Amino acid sequence: MVEFNQKTLNAFITKARKPFEKQLAGLVKIPTVSADRNRKKDFEEAADLATKILRELGAEAESVATEGQPVVVGSLGNESKYPTVLIYNHLDVQPADPAEWDHDPFSLTITKDRYGGRGTTDDKGPALTALYAVKYAREASIPLNFRFVLEFEEEIGSPHFEKAIRSRKEMLQADSILVSDTVWVSREKPAIPFGLRGLVAATLSLETASRESHSGLVGGAARNPLAELFELVTRCVDPATGEVKIPGFYDNVLAAGKDEIQGFLESGFKVAQFKRAHGLKSLRFKETQQVLEAIWSRPTFEVHGMVGGYAGEGVKTVVPARGEVKVSMRLVPRQDPKRIIGLLRDSVKENNPDVKVKLEAVLEPYLASATGAHLQAAVEAVSIGFQKPPALVREGGSIGAAVSLNRLCKAPVVFLGLSLPEHGYHAPNEYFEWCQVRGGIRTFAHYFDRISKIPPVPSP
Repeated sequence: MVEFNQKTLNAFITKARKPFEKQLAGLVKIPTVSADRNRKKDFEEAADLATKILRELGAEAESVATEGQPVVVGSLGNESKYPTVLIYNHLDVQPADPAEWDHDPFSLTITKDRYGGRGTTDDKGPALTALYAVKYAREASIPLNFRFVLEFEEEIGSPHFEKAIRSRKEMLQADSILVSDTVWVSREKPAIPFGLRGLVAATLSLETASRESHSGLVGGAARNPLAELFELVTRCVDPATGEVKIPGFYDNVLAAGKDEIQGFLESGFKVAQFKRAHGLKSLRFKETQQVLEAIWSRPTFEVHGMVGGYAGEGVKTVVPARGEVKVSMRLVPRQDPKRIIGLLRDSVKENNPDVKVKLEAVLEPYLASATGAHLQAAVEAVSIGFQKPPALVREGGSIGAAVSLNRLCKAPVVFLGLSLPEHGYHAPNEYFEWCQVRGGIRTFAHYFDRISKIPPVPSP
């Protein structure tokens, strides 16, 4: 046992670096691409490794089988007089095309203080950082019980997650939930989101022939599925402004209030920095407030890709037989995903009844109060861990598991992310940094110390 103070914490972090890098390398090398259904053995290997890591902390851990990929759960400590915190992270990743990377995406590269590889920042690096902080908390006898949930389907909308955690409902009860899968405003400004957007993702497909045809023979008379899908998309969204045209789409939107918008503006967000971090050459808006509302508190309709026709070099003059477009809508609080799905289907049917709508993912939005003991503990912990006061913001992305866990535990969710905009979420050459690991362990340790003093919720 060690005394909880800055000296012992700094010594722990220094000693932890090499083991952290070794375990991160082990996680990164397993290509846990949840969009690829042919990776069953990879996920079994990754679940075994995650279970092993939790057991090395002293936790009881198991891999819960689902109809998709497994969910690893764990329990450490069972003192009824101590509060319990549930730590959630995901260990699945986005696809990675090696041709777009400077190195093998599934092999950890270490360049000074930078860790390169798919999943390093989203979300294997932050997940491992939280677990190292748990290790220190146990060594320092911080009076907390810990529960763990490590998921492998977050990147595809967590379709089997809720059923898995409900099968372990009693074991996973907690007084608060910690998630470290969010992004800072900038390198200079940490961020604690108190809201997430939801998501409805779908594929719109249209088939107008049994095979492609020569455009010189049928062009003008034959229906062109790609052209019709182009038109359908523009009936759903204004490509210049991003305004969604689906009737009723904005009916229940909970807009950000004046105080919240002022908080956005005081967050340290810089449009030029935002563009640079994400490689954006231009934006729809110039005003900072418009950009912030667009990415944090307004719903969207996005086109992610189109399939069909000829995609090779030059032009092949054919009329395609079929095509599909992949779209999604980010939703904000008070937008019901089921209602939005119905509006999308109705709009597609009215504009082109031959187009088929295939639902791909559904996630609910989440919004918590910007006050409360756990959030205040997080603000104080970040201010100590990184020596920078955090901004309170909304997160533009979606984490369906956070909504499910909030529903299961009826406990506050705190988002203590460690990733920076330039780390490349979902992008080629994704990376993480030791400075975020070091500050992250400090932050989590101080957070654990503070929430250990918040009385646990009495059992009903």
